[in-house]
Amino acid sequence: MEELIFDLSAKGGRFKPLNATNGGPCAKRHANDQYRTNFDDYRAMRMPYARNHDSASNGVYGGPYSHDISCIFPNFDADPSLPESYDFECTDESLLVTVDAGTQPFFRLGQTIEHQIKKHHIWPPKDFMKWAVICEHIIRHYNEGWANGFRLGIEYWEIWNEPDLDREGDKYPRTWGGTKAQFFDLYETAAKHLKSCFPGLKIGGPASCGRIEWCEDFLREMKRRNVPIDFFSWHIYSNHPESVAKRTAVFRELIDRCGYPEAESILNEWNYVRGWKEDFVYSLKAIHGIKGAAFTASVICLAQDCPVDMLMYYDTRPSGFNGAFDFYTYEKLKGYWPLYWYGSFYDAEHEIKAVSCPPNVYALCGEDAGGKLMMMVSHYNEDDGAEGAVVHVDPGKTGGRYEIFAADSTHDGECTGTGEDIVLRMERNSIFFIREV
Repeated sequence: MEELIFDLSAKGGRFKPLNATNGGPCAKRHANDQYRTNFDDYRAMRMPYARNHDSASNGVYGGPYSHDISCIFPNFDADPSLPESYDFECTDESLLVTVDAGTQPFFRLGQTIEHQIKKHHIWPPKDFMKWAVICEHIIRHYNEGWANGFRLGIEYWEIWNEPDLDREGDKYPRTWGGTKAQFFDLYETAAKHLKSCFPGLKIGGPASCGRIEWCEDFLREMKRRNVPIDFFSWHIYSNHPESVAKRTAVFRELIDRCGYPEAESILNEWNYVRGWKEDFVYSLKAIHGIKGAAFTASVICLAQDCPVDMLMYYDTRPSGFNGAFDFYTYEKLKGYWPLYWYGSFYDAEHEIKAVSCPPNVYALCGEDAGGKLMMMVSHYNEDDGAEGAVVHVDPGKTGGRYEIFAADSTHDGECTGTGEDIVLRMERNSIFFIREV
């Protein structure tokens, strides 16, 4: 039997926003016909932020009439100072449903990735300053009530998505069809303008796909031009939790070294991927099952003590990368449980650190104001032939009584027992949530 030991004297800080996501709840405020929804289950996860990138590819969020700059401001030659130049309704609906679920929008200013042969909206805007002014009015609509708008208090505004995904000159770019120099100019123009208009908001980006050399060039050039960056966002897909953890340190060091030590480091796309070619179908199947769920739990457990400020799972919109909800029915999948259970840690006053953890086991422990403990423990192994483990959990005190909940091949988040002694019979790729009662 393996030992997982926590030390009540080894206290950490409050729990970070590590179950944020891409994509809001699937719900409609205006119609009930052919109705499916995951609204209540989504709200129960207590997700702090939902990024709206790629939302325009889903009809439930308004489809091609929502979220992207080209959707909200469909005629670039129109006057950005006039409310009638904008088409806000579908984006309004999507964001309001998200807010109703208790989740704050994280607004990506830019375009949805384009996988089709002909590209339409990923090219550099005709006028960078006009593009920035359009973004300004979008912010005013959602935060200041402009154009029959709202006062949602949206804090994070991200400029573009993955401008480094494709090599310069690629025949079929997917996210940015211009040059690196053009993107640097766009970012500078937009960031300076938006920060001058809204000094209290967090303006950042660029949602890098993770090309370190490109990111270093970007950060150094922005520093040289005195461009404000409140947060630096980046992505990684992997099949090893430790690889994600190591990358957080790489980006934190890079951001600091390039002159932005106060900028937040936000990993706002991540999920299980073994490979993008021959292994891609395998990866999608894993995401939808317990292996992807265990990977999610394990990354979250590591990230609490990594130099990263936020994780945003990709994603909870209806897509092949959604391990939390079924694509067709919106019913809960195995990957729902680590995101849901992590929401409980926001009730904790501080983290309790583990002083001994078995191989392939990842764990979090929190203590609430009343001294009650909560723990999430996962077993993850990329090797499909590996075995699980039997783990005895020492919470660092005696006399407590604990409820144990499980997600594995045969359990879907239900309570599997209550007692004082915590022994977890963990399958390879499984998750347990333990709550002191």
